[in-house]
Amino acid sequence: MTVTAISARRRLGAISLAGAVGGLLLIAASLPGQVAENQVTGDWTHYVRIGAYGLKTNNADAIVRDARKGHVFGIEVDNDIPGRYESYLDPTEKLKAIRSVAEAAHAAGNKAFVYIAGTECITANADKSAHTVMKDHPEWVQRKITGEPAVFTGGAAFWIRQGDEDVWISPYAKDWRKKYLERVRQIAGTGIDGIYVDIPYWMTHFEGWEDTWASFDDATVAVFKEQTGLDAKKDLKLGDFQDANFRKWIDFRIATFTEFMRDIRSNARSVNANIMVIPEIYPGIEEEATRVGADVYQMYDVVDAVAHEYEFGSGEHMASLRTQFDWFMYQVGMLTFRGFAQGKATWILNYSWDGDKGVGPREPMKNLAMSEVMAGANFWDAPGHSMAGSNDAATRAQIFEWIAKNEKTFYDPHMAMNPVGVYFSPKSRDYDVKEYLPSYRGIALLLIQAHRELQVVTPRTLGQFRGQVLVLPDVSVLSEPEKDDLRRYAENGGRVLILGRNATGLSTTAKIAQYVADPAKVYYAGAQTNIADATKSAPKELLNAMMIKSAIEIEAPATVATNFARVDGTPHAYLANFGGLVPSKVAVPSPVSGIRVKIPAAMGESLAYLPFLGETQILPGTKQGDQVEFTLPTMERGAAIWIVKTN
Repeated sequence: MTVTAISARRRLGAISLAGAVGGLLLIAASLPGQVAENQVTGDWTHYVRIGAYGLKTNNADAIVRDARKGHVFGIEVDNDIPGRYESYLDPTEKLKAIRSVAEAAHAAGNKAFVYIAGTECITANADKSAHTVMKDHPEWVQRKITGEPAVFTGGAAFWIRQGDEDVWISPYAKDWRKKYLERVRQIAGTGIDGIYVDIPYWMTHFEGWEDTWASFDDATVAVFKEQTGLDAKKDLKLGDFQDANFRKWIDFRIATFTEFMRDIRSNARSVNANIMVIPEIYPGIEEEATRVGADVYQMYDVVDAVAHEYEFGSGEHMASLRTQFDWFMYQVGMLTFRGFAQGKATWILNYSWDGDKGVGPREPMKNLAMSEVMAGANFWDAPGHSMAGSNDAATRAQIFEWIAKNEKTFYDPHMAMNPVGVYFSPKSRDYDVKEYLPSYRGIALLLIQAHRELQVVTPRTLGQFRGQVLVLPDVSVLSEPEKDDLRRYAENGGRVLILGRNATGLSTTAKIAQYVADPAKVYYAGAQTNIADATKSAPKELLNAMMIKSAIEIEAPATVATNFARVDGTPHAYLANFGGLVPSKVAVPSPVSGIRVKIPAAMGESLAYLPFLGETQILPGTKQGDQVEFTLPTMERGAAIWIVKTN
């Protein structure tokens, strides 16, 4: 993975801090009597509609005013203290600016969070500066096994200017980490609502570093030796996933950044008990998570939310360039994150358009927002490869205003109803990704195209899973606690469907079926060729084995993805239409007519229908025996539906 994969790396923190904080005009004074659109009494991270801004010492009022105008709730400000060596050493001016924007946001009833780098640190004009990281502390820096330091200059990445020194520091550099955490506590003390930690990674994503499995700096190697008794430079077969010692190195590298994020959060909360810590991570469920050491499955357990710079597809990963298959894989990724989150918020920082001559920005923006909202994720609009601003401010304001009006439908707690469980095995992904991931993606894709309720089950949630069916997609690695949970699940009446290899230790029975010739991989391969016709060749035996009666039954084309949840006690379904989309040519989905919905008559006789960017309609149904049937209005992009309860 080269640096181009990290597409959001803008550095507005490089903007000089100019102006006097004392002259700041708080937004409350300029906009008297205003109250926030969103009076969130619980966790505000669930309801954000994010806009990003570069923070100076004198523009907090302008930032908050612009956010209000554009229906932004959750203001990201770029003011990177530890990621710039000058402010890492002396954060005084930047701390003042952070405090100012926090006060301005709160006066307007908004929330604000501030960007900081993870392990990257830049010194501006390093050739002219007496102090840089490499001049002062070369022992802090991550290194290849050959000893080459992770230090870069202009041209290595678009955010590194000529003359700058860009270094990636080991989280085991004790002096650096001590001061870094001191800066975290100082930031928390400003009253800011959140700290946004950008890509806390091992350096394996710049060109020439992809296969290094760094870092082999002295501090990191010493801690690994202390924990395992192994010499990382001599006792590992780097890149050999069958080597037990290399697997220990993989586990160690992932645990390192999970614990680093836990440490950041505990330090921030020691000063401000309500502050939220949110890492930005680009790897999702793929191999890159193992390589950079930032696994969102592990991190969700130690932070308050995750901002996913998640991408799928070619062509710089823009929404305007996605195929229909790409869109469905994006749904699989986001629904997986929602399974990892266990009720925490999932933010998506992604890109809709970057000068695509085939289509304009507005329709891809709507497609991207719809796809994320229907998956229960929070939409962060960003232009090109930048975090700040928008490709079209008016379209973003329209989307944000609609989300604000309907936020409870999409972001109040989502509970499973009667799902098919699909097991995400982190260690099968880490050690055996080429075999595991196509099976996992294939079964998840089959379920959302067949309009069945899916619940992603993980090692953390396996013991609490109560669905009737659990699918293991070519899982090759299971711990003893996982095997025990699976055995108890089967003993309590759950059906286990094993695709491919059987790593469970369970023998096949009427309740435990094994499909040695993995049908999910076959389905995944076929869907890449023709997503619209994929369900025509779906494995019928497997589908029948996963047949579960649902409160909401949907008949729709395979180009419509469906997600289900119980919200505020009411069964909901969320439909996302990707039919007809053609990369760089067609950015408006083909409208879908004739979608049929059935619900139990005992639950109600009406259905609420909320189309994307539209208004809620109440649809009367036709009673057929013990069910009520509906035909939805013609749907363009997507819609939420829910049962209107009988009084």
